Amino acid sequence: MPTRPLGQTGPLNQTGPLDPVRFVQVENVRLQQENEELREENTRLRSILNGLQALQSASGKIDEKTNVLRLLDRVLQLGLISINSENGSLLVVDEDTHELVFVVVHGTVRESLRGHRIPTGQGVAGWVAEKGKSVVLDNARQDSRFSFEVDQAFDFYTRSMICVPIIYNERVLGVIQALNKQGDEPFESTDIALLGVVAQMAAVAMHKVILVSEGE
Repeated sequence: MPTRPLGQTGPLNQTGPLDPVRFVQVENVRLQQENEELREENTRLRSILNGLQALQSASGKIDEKTNVLRLLDRVLQLGLISINSENGSLLVVDEDTHELVFVVVHGTVRESLRGHRIPTGQGVAGWVAEKGKSVVLDNARQDSRFSFEVDQAFDFYTRSMICVPIIYNERVLGVIQALNKQGDEPFESTDIALLGVVAQMAAVAMHKVILVSEGE
């Protein structure tokens, strides 16, 4: 056990008295790293805020010339960036066929999954569309609502997911889902809140499209 030299005060480490200069140097490096992480997070949040403002502005200017799919693609992209997820989709309810349609997809199955349909009520997305409630799952495959149909058909592996409804005036227009957060990190309550905000913007945009298509 290390002993304290005569007249030496302060804590001891395993090799002897704590070097105050070394301690300050180590603490300074740690604080610099924390500050850098805070700056990066601040930059990311500012980018998200700017994106939300841009989408809000674009949604208010929707007319018959608006490329709706491009707008919804930006909505989904912003939602995925905000929660650090690369894979996700925006599905729209087809009320004539009672199906959900993958209209916008991001990630490894982007091209192949677009246009695919699933029955309303099937899988987690179908459940969210039917109930109008959000779901977050750390281990999606162990949930009874999870359907393996899409994963098997498109050679994908869903680990975790968030799915939120797109609702306007209590009418479910579709859902947004995000899959497999980067770094295999679990989704958090803040993630579902952020994706919910993006879903609200999608709802406003989609309602405006409906009004324009109906000539209102």
